[in-house]
Amino acid sequence: MEFTGSQTIAASREHVWRGLNDAAVLQACVPGCEAFTAESDDEFKAVVVASVGPVKARFKGTLLLSERDAPNGYKIAGQGEGGIAGFGKMTATVTLADAEEGGTLLTYVAEAQVGGKLAQIGSRLVTSVANKLAAEFFKRFNTTMSASMSADAEEPSAAAK
Repeated sequence: MEFTGSQTIAASREHVWRGLNDAAVLQACVPGCEAFTAESDDEFKAVVVASVGPVKARFKGTLLLSERDAPNGYKIAGQGEGGIAGFGKMTATVTLADAEEGGTLLTYVAEAQVGGKLAQIGSRLVTSVANKLAAEFFKRFNTTMSASMSADAEEPSAAAK
């Protein structure tokens, strides 16, 4: 299955880059995320609860970042195991660019594979759920980034008082 998309994030490219590499930000933004920890600069461990149709599972997985080009993008390779529900694997390329209307244009191209019960459900339902989860992630991420940009902008004036 292939997923592509782009989102304009109301924050500078450097700020978005920091957010995409911050385990606490990612844990807050990934729907169903119970844990998201940095094992190193390039490796994260995650625990995510997700429902796809009648299948609900707790996935434990790893994300590896490569081809990092701060603040322009990177590649991600991930895999997760959900017990009897099955497994998922994905690769993605994420690119960041200055958006014409201000902020940052984040573009992604991802490929995913699922196995076990998830594969039996059918790719249309899996794709639909994945798109909804991506939309929720970007909604949360945009809110988090614009709020933290506002807080960063206010800090110097607060320090001057």
